[in-house]
Amino acid sequence: MVSSEYERRIAGRFAVFDQDGNGYIDREDFNAAAKALLAEFGTAARSDKGQALYAGAEAFWQGMAGMADRDGDQRITRDEFVGIAVKVLHDRPERFAEIARPFLHAALAVAGTDGDGMAAIEDTVRVLRVLGVPQDVAGTVAAALDADGDGKVGEAEIVPAVARYFTVPE
Repeated sequence: MVSSEYERRIAGRFAVFDQDGNGYIDREDFNAAAKALLAEFGTAARSDKGQALYAGAEAFWQGMAGMADRDGDQRITRDEFVGIAVKVLHDRPERFAEIARPFLHAALAVAGTDGDGMAAIEDTVRVLRVLGVPQDVAGTVAAALDADGDGKVGEAEIVPAVARYFTVPE
């Protein structure tokens, strides 16, 4: 049984996706996140990295809409978001990881400087800030994501952490 406290926490995470604050999540929210990341790192939208980020944003949107957009209006309301978290993702956070992976992979490539698909801690902080995480929290989170202590964050570290954050209470 899922508690109302869990639902409250998940509802709070809705705002991370609702980039424009209009009360629902749609394709434009994912495109806005991609555009903001490209601007932050001075990456052209038409570059390979830019195209991969937009493709990852679209895949993320399609995955979320496919699970949560119950009425088919191409918008995910707060209730739909909480509903999918409660009914599907609570017990299967790996499902969220599957749909988030292409976007996160591309975001790390945009933020990384040496082409290894990893981003330095300070660049991971920048990614998190662009996506709406407060500065003080972003630094702590980025440092914690560096599980192996190599000073970088990779896909193997960020994907499960993001999935846990959006699907299970902390």
